[in-house]
Amino acid sequence: MTQVNGRMGVIFDLDGVLVDSGWAHRQAWCDLAEREGFRMSDEFFTNTFGMQNYQILPMLAGCDLSCEEIDRLADWKEQRYRGLIAEKLTLPPGGARLLDELKDAGFLLAIGSSAPRANLDLVLERLALHRYFDACVTKEDVTNGKPAPDTFLAAAQKLSLAPRCCVVVEDAVQGVEAGKAAGMPVIALTTTRDRADLSRADMIAESLGELKAEDFRKLLSCISQ
Repeated sequence: MTQVNGRMGVIFDLDGVLVDSGWAHRQAWCDLAEREGFRMSDEFFTNTFGMQNYQILPMLAGCDLSCEEIDRLADWKEQRYRGLIAEKLTLPPGGARLLDELKDAGFLLAIGSSAPRANLDLVLERLALHRYFDACVTKEDVTNGKPAPDTFLAAAQKLSLAPRCCVVVEDAVQGVEAGKAAGMPVIALTTTRDRADLSRADMIAESLGELKAEDFRKLLSCISQ
């Protein structure tokens, strides 16, 4: 297996992977839509989950929006989200065990999220996750959000690893597409989408609790062959 400095990496998405936050994001979007007179539906939320706000908001509004208007709406929505989720953050079952196992096996770990940095900081602080992660990339760090590969390529660069040495863990279709576009093997979790929607992933699991460090080693070995 070809590796940089003999190291391998895992890049985790945040929402729907490390935290069960979909319900809070959905409520925040619904509250914003009601406040602004936009039409919101479960289908719209599902289809856009994992995208950045600058991509979602013109679709929700049904028209072009200025940068200032996008910033205003996005800030309100994210503040509402943080208010909803703050006291209800928990790692999914098996999450801590997997992170410990990966670190013990020598993997470098990163987070590659479409969320703003304030959301990630809240999660890292409340769940005491700083010790696990060697790098983090949020929406402020990239120009193009998922499904563009920028988020995961930036995370690999921060880890000083080649993309082929990193595995992505995602739950959203856009995230799977971004990982594949970055040239990385992808493990998809069915926490927010049906298995059929995630068919481009190299491996599909129901939760972090199903995964072991050896699964990541095998994927990287297959990619290098």
